[in-house]
Amino acid sequence: MSAAGQLAANWEKTFTATTAEQTHAFGARLAEVLRAGDLLVLSGELGAGKTTFTQGLGEGLGVRAGIISPTFVLVRIHPNLPDGPRPGGPDLVHVDAYRLGSAAEIDDIDLENTMDSSVTVVEWGQDRVEHLSESRLEIDLLRAIGLDAAGSGGGSLDFDGEDTDEPRTIVMRGHGPRWATAPELGAPELGGPELGGPELGGPEGSTPC
Repeated sequence: MSAAGQLAANWEKTFTATTAEQTHAFGARLAEVLRAGDLLVLSGELGAGKTTFTQGLGEGLGVRAGIISPTFVLVRIHPNLPDGPRPGGPDLVHVDAYRLGSAAEIDDIDLENTMDSSVTVVEWGQDRVEHLSESRLEIDLLRAIGLDAAGSGGGSLDFDGEDTDEPRTIVMRGHGPRWATAPELGAPELGGPELGGPELGGPEGSTPC
């Protein structure tokens, strides 16, 4: 890991999403503060909602629809739509690093060529992509209920397409000068509690690290 990857986070915020819709809405709201060059590192067990979150992110960025887990192709690029909510905004590059074992293998897929014009989201990217940028957001999606034997099979690496409405904890950390302070995400309607309310944006709030 690079020296930048070893530095402590500037801050940490914790949220709770009680439904898949709220996880999606959280991604859409976060997209409003993102810009080209931003790097997001997603972590979470199978079915934790990583793809649901990324679908919301894509909606907020105004990119081409059809976001699914890129597990078997490693990288999918979703271009910005000129008639979408953010014409001229960044593309979305969606990466699944599950099958990549090192930072060197990340370099082989040439993400550097798209980072300046895109928001790059890397699932399973911890300890693999920190060298790509001096700044990043780390987002952990944690299931309230772990996988059982029935939920761990089927030959798929990601069950986010079958995301259920079980509660999820979302932990977000900011690294580097771009994220010296936590973004203000406001309070969108999420079909339930508002961001910053008692369930989404729980009592932990923002904690300096």
